[in-house]
Amino acid sequence: MRKRLEMLRIEHRDLDAAIDALTAAGAKDQLQIARLKKRKLRLKDQISMLEDYLIPDIIA
Repeated sequence: MRKRLEMLRIEHRDLDAAIDALTAAGAKDQLQIARLKKRKLRLKDQISMLEDYLIPDIIA
């Protein structure tokens, strides 16, 4: 699971870089940027779920 978590983090970073590059280049394709942002949010949710599973809350 830690391997999967690392892969998701890398993909999330890559999407962030792609979105920044498209935005900086003045891309006219807002639909593509919106799809990338949506995918990035889904990845963030998956990362959060895996982190919660691997690092459970311990109430002392």
